[in-house]
Amino acid sequence: MANSFTKQELVMFDDMIEGFDDQLVIAKGAETYQPEDPEAMARAGDQFWVPAPMISASYDGFDQTSNFGDTTELSVPVSIGYHKSVAVKYSAKELRIKSALEKKGKSAKQKLGSDVNLALFNTVALQGSMFVKRTGAPTGFDDVALADALMTERGISQSDRLMFLAPRVANAMAGNLANRATDNSRDLDAYSRAMIGSDVAGFELFKNDQSVRLAAAGGGATTVNGATQRTVPAATTTAATGEKANKDNRYTDLVITAANYAAIDTGDAFTIAGVNSLHMITKQDTGQLMTFRVVGKPAANTIRVYPAIIDAAEGSTGSKEYANVSATPANGAAITWLNTTAAELNPFFKRESLLLIPGSYSVDPQDGWQVRTATTDLGIRITYARQGEINDLSVKARWDIDFGASLIAPEMAGNMAFNQA
Repeated sequence: MANSFTKQELVMFDDMIEGFDDQLVIAKGAETYQPEDPEAMARAGDQFWVPAPMISASYDGFDQTSNFGDTTELSVPVSIGYHKSVAVKYSAKELRIKSALEKKGKSAKQKLGSDVNLALFNTVALQGSMFVKRTGAPTGFDDVALADALMTERGISQSDRLMFLAPRVANAMAGNLANRATDNSRDLDAYSRAMIGSDVAGFELFKNDQSVRLAAAGGGATTVNGATQRTVPAATTTAATGEKANKDNRYTDLVITAANYAAIDTGDAFTIAGVNSLHMITKQDTGQLMTFRVVGKPAANTIRVYPAIIDAAEGSTGSKEYANVSATPANGAAITWLNTTAAELNPFFKRESLLLIPGSYSVDPQDGWQVRTATTDLGIRITYARQGEINDLSVKARWDIDFGASLIAPEMAGNMAFNQA
């Protein structure tokens, strides 16, 4: 079946493609990972593994006899789990309105772009393991500087750091900047456009038009139930049958005793008494408690937490290379919940930690519809398909995208919350 789009439709679609990436503020801050073989992806159910950032260990002295071991190269499971579509039906009467399609194309671009941004935003907001708890309202530089200190003391390089602020938080920070007595361009922008600036305490800052509110943690008094709970990094695991499979090393399933286990929810943030964070390269104790996030509840009285609890004392090469805590939690160690008041989250991350994965799918004009497709600079394929209905002379049309979002390094991402009790 031959395509026969009107000139108006062709212009509408070209305009949509041209401006689509402009909507993707967060997506342009993420790394794009483009799968190479669509057929293999289809056979694998659009699920696959990608390499995680690698860390090495070093040892003292010339004699390294006991230190040669296999390289622990970790990988992370990702999937193309989002398919978003905007659908519309025009009657024969409505088709006389020439501007209708143009307006619908514009709104479809806006909504699909928002869908991509929101998926990435939620991924960082609910999984980024660093957590900056601020007891007061936003003040500006001092708030962002705390996030900078948290990342720097853990050995995360200072380039390509981004932070996305909820609208009211961004405006409050801009207000603080605008109240300064100086007369430079940044202060004037803060006053006239509530614009903070692109570089504050090492971060590119963006005001985001979407936000995620995290409820106050409801678990009550909570302690660790069982000593030496840890994850031992390994590239693969071996089943009882002898079959090997890739291993996801981002999490630890932590057994706990909680006053109200049922109320613990995804995104809750906490620290564990006696468990400090380490500089990821030097392995020096930062003197600061490691922050964790709840990402699931895989079994009774068990929470799945990011990042994994990895300590060098376990002794394996992988544990020495990827150690991130000063010690494993002691039995009965107190858990302190950090999100004590419902508030909007303000995620920040290192660019390489967040992946946008463009997907693929097949829409063939020979199957009875008219199709036009294009791929944006970020690799996202947009399909516009149209089909007529002989019964009532109406036309159905739809715009589709397919993509995935993954946080492959939770330790390189985090959130800031204000007005916490």
